[in-house]
Amino acid sequence: MLAPDIDPVAIQLGPLKVHWYGLMYLIGFLGAWWLGVYRAKRPGSGWQPQEIADLLFYGALGVILGGRIGYVLFYNFGYYLDHPLEVVYIWAGGMSFHGGLLGVITAMWLYGRRTRRTFFGVADFVAPLTPIGLGAGRLGNFINHELWGRVTDVPWAMVFPNAGALPRHPSQLYEFMLEGVALFTILWIFSRKSRPEASVSGLFLLFYGLFRFTVEFVREPDVQLGYLAFNWVTMGQVLSVPMILFGAWLIRWAYKKVG
Repeated sequence: MLAPDIDPVAIQLGPLKVHWYGLMYLIGFLGAWWLGVYRAKRPGSGWQPQEIADLLFYGALGVILGGRIGYVLFYNFGYYLDHPLEVVYIWAGGMSFHGGLLGVITAMWLYGRRTRRTFFGVADFVAPLTPIGLGAGRLGNFINHELWGRVTDVPWAMVFPNAGALPRHPSQLYEFMLEGVALFTILWIFSRKSRPEASVSGLFLLFYGLFRFTVEFVREPDVQLGYLAFNWVTMGQVLSVPMILFGAWLIRWAYKKVG
């Protein structure tokens, strides 16, 4: 089947264009804000609802700056070295989750210092809110017809514009379901009860890494990188392995700390 032909521009008012990709980020931040306020209102949360806006402002800067810088450095450095002005063309796509994660880690550390909270005290609160933005971002990739999957003959395969005439895995939708819906469900249920500090963050790293590593088997690697080894290892997998290992270690360390 053909992938839905959706205009990447959602709204146009004269020269002003609002892209679906940007709207997906807005949905992600608004969803995280609403859920953050909901969690802050729960008894014993240790947070005040009015703190959430500041927290997400720090997080938004980390996501946008880290995600874009990470994409430039990890996935397409040569191109942007020749076209430096295009580094700021975020609306055209090109964000790295792993770069965004490093940006958010930096932002949460700075926020923790400003509010006299521990890093993991902040990160554990933020982790269950994050899959909303991840899922929305993958829908943005699908609308933009980017980051499609490998050629396949599965019944639900789609033909994407600019990807040739062969049907491919709609890997953006796989990631929406795994990184968005499944990861949110796991973290939300796990964090409903009091857990050792750092365990929620560890669970986020572990499952995101596992989901991303798995989807990379059916996702077309970036054309400028291709496969890094053995005709199947991708940059996404290489960057996910440390997340899996560190996430598992962090969970073990968190529970070992409390006895």
